[in-house]
Amino acid sequence: MYIVIEGQDGTGKSTQAKLLKEYFEKQGKQVVLMDEPDGDLPQAHDLHDLILIKGKDYHLEPLTNVLLFTASRLELWRKVAEPVLKAGGVVISARNWWSTLAYQGYGEGVSRSKIIRLTKDLLPAEYVTPTHATILTVSDAVRLERQKGRGKAQETFEAKADDFQQRVNHAYPKIAKEFNIPITDASASIEDIAAELKQLFQI
Repeated sequence: MYIVIEGQDGTGKSTQAKLLKEYFEKQGKQVVLMDEPDGDLPQAHDLHDLILIKGKDYHLEPLTNVLLFTASRLELWRKVAEPVLKAGGVVISARNWWSTLAYQGYGEGVSRSKIIRLTKDLLPAEYVTPTHATILTVSDAVRLERQKGRGKAQETFEAKADDFQQRVNHAYPKIAKEFNIPITDASASIEDIAAELKQLFQI
């Protein structure tokens, strides 16, 4: 079972992914939290650092970001996800390639058809179409308040201007409609959202 929880920064993806991991572990299942785009895989982490230009003063082309994110996903899928799935386990990911569609496609202006084609050409069908998925959504005000509460520096894309953030936020309902992904209102309590996701995923 491969489960994806998507959404803009500050919607609670990581929190819900961790709760799902704990839920499956209590059932005695083998489960891994993939946590795109870097996870616990060194090579994927290094690719993510390159995208975030840590300690650098240069700017990467949006298409370069697409290629680097895709390369990171391929490494994670082959080395982290596939072994668990082949053993009958559960893979839970906070984000997948729909993030690139939102951030680099709608946000940075890379051709959506190019992102879709690259993803389908370079990544397995099992990755492209998860067993279960949802997109978490909240208002901009709630999302920004949650980000402030994290108490850590914003990353490259989180720190971009408001017009970029709005393009990304508005992208997710369009992506949900295009790929038939259920939307979950993430403004409720953590416990209520977790219960709703279990019902949605029929687990």
